[in-house]
Amino acid sequence: MKNRKKQAQHIIAALEEAYPDAICSLDYKKPYELLISVRLAAQCTDARVNVVTQELFEKYPALESFAEADVADVTEIVRPCGLGNSKARDIVKMCKLLVDEYTGVVPDTIDELLKLPGVGRKSANLIVGDVYGKPAVVCDTHCIRITNLMGLSDSKNPAIVERQLRGVLPPEKSNDFCHRLVLHGRAVCRARTPQCGACAVKNYCDFGRKQGVSD
Repeated sequence: MKNRKKQAQHIIAALEEAYPDAICSLDYKKPYELLISVRLAAQCTDARVNVVTQELFEKYPALESFAEADVADVTEIVRPCGLGNSKARDIVKMCKLLVDEYTGVVPDTIDELLKLPGVGRKSANLIVGDVYGKPAVVCDTHCIRITNLMGLSDSKNPAIVERQLRGVLPPEKSNDFCHRLVLHGRAVCRARTPQCGACAVKNYCDFGRKQGVSD
């Protein structure tokens, strides 16, 4: 069996050089705003979410205002993100719970975050990593698809991929690694038209080797 940890180290180094700025593509200023944005991002582009949240965060400038919001009013604003009713309902319920049960503080553990309406492991990992700086593995579609191609994971199940990546990624590198995969997936490793010849990790990627593009 190949050494996935060593392969991961090479890939991490190459991605760090190619994408030095590993930042979240969702715009937010407060921890609860990131929770709301990532809920809206389900089946929607981050770019559209960032447009919608400009109006949303202006109308509801505090956590308490979201907790007291009319779901129908929130639905109208978030409708461009798709699934407006369910997303608005989750957002209002989540904010009420944060105010009533967590004194307005977004939890800093995955287990507690998963208790919030509309929050799954992907969202919880993003909060833990970006807000609290803890080791996190955000298994979004980019992460699952690209790490499967690279050979660092071999499942389509987010929970399994998360577990596999936690086993090969240095904890302190894992969160930024996932952000860089998003950038890499948009710029080079596109689902329909991968640019393997221009790929920074082609020498360490299983798919790239199969395509015969490694140096």
